[in-house]
Amino acid sequence: MKRLQASLWLLTDLMFVGFAAPAISAEQPLNMTQGVTEISGQVYDLHMLIFYICCAIAVVVFGVMFYSIINHRKSKGAVAAHFHESTKVEIIWTVIPILILIAMAIPATKTLIAMEDTSQSDLTIKITGSQWKWHYSYFGEDVEFFSLLATSSKQIEGIEAKGAHYLLEVDNPLVVPINRKIRFLMTSDDVIHSWWVPDFAVKKDTIPGFINEAWTKIDIPGVYRGQCAELCGRAHGFMPIVVHAMEEDEYDQWLADKKLELAEAKKQAEQALTSSLSMEELMAIGDKVYVDRCAVCHQASGEGIPGAFPAIKGSQIATGDVDAHIDIVVNGRSGTAMQAFANQLTDQEIAAVITYQRNTWGNDTGDVIQASDINQFKQASEESKEGQ
Repeated sequence: MKRLQASLWLLTDLMFVGFAAPAISAEQPLNMTQGVTEISGQVYDLHMLIFYICCAIAVVVFGVMFYSIINHRKSKGAVAAHFHESTKVEIIWTVIPILILIAMAIPATKTLIAMEDTSQSDLTIKITGSQWKWHYSYFGEDVEFFSLLATSSKQIEGIEAKGAHYLLEVDNPLVVPINRKIRFLMTSDDVIHSWWVPDFAVKKDTIPGFINEAWTKIDIPGVYRGQCAELCGRAHGFMPIVVHAMEEDEYDQWLADKKLELAEAKKQAEQALTSSLSMEELMAIGDKVYVDRCAVCHQASGEGIPGAFPAIKGSQIATGDVDAHIDIVVNGRSGTAMQAFANQLTDQEIAAVITYQRNTWGNDTGDVIQASDINQFKQASEESKEGQ
């Protein structure tokens, strides 16, 4: 009796979900995202087609089962038949599933082929994942930038109320135009990540030393959010994706403005090589850089995480040889989570964060590092490599 009740409840749930899903999916996140691209629409339609086929199979199977239980039970005097090896039955229950699978495979194959067709794209963007941020590079446009989590540490620590887009907001969103086919080339600097934006039906792993491809063509302007979908380390949950899809004219204007912004930033970085900042100025810049780039591993207190990330407070690196400290920040350390920041931060930012680390948490070395020191170190490193 209990088995019969459980089966009835399961059938009722399946029928409710099957018939109610289209009505409630727009209001509650109980169904797959329909998205804003042609491919995402095809994926959604395929999902619903197979879902309804499964519901139909459930209705038929449970219907036959309940009919047999009710009309051929012992209390009605039913006597079980004795037969073995019915060729007809075996052919039926083999052919019917094959036909069902073929009916599923045809639309699924068409959708998968369309998802993998990156030809005739209007724009190519390289996406590089690293712990724990994304790097975007627009091919042929000389535009590239990093995209990092913008949620404040106070929200994460529960000091401030969480915002509307908690852990799903970044400082530099990926900006793309609508109505243009965008090809994505995806790779990674360290471990496997996964670039996932549900509204585009795009989810691809970024693998070190390997390039994956994906594409999208967005129909509706707006801001779309996603996140890394591959467990990639301690801060995996702090690696969001934000895509701002603009009208084509608006995008063209953004691209022109971005080129000017990057050119100005490059000019300022070059000017910083001939200027000297005070200890107070370097500490202020270094504090911000440390919070944005270093605190996730080494902690705001500089004490690190024992067994995972080393402490900077009182460490040999932060209180010892300056060149060794510069080297590990500029070039990273192979085989560890310590990345090379040579291409992620300006020389001035590197100088500031090193100055900050050497003069806080009791690391009172009094050392002041300037952008010119970082530049000279890089040049010496390049000359050393060329001489080898």
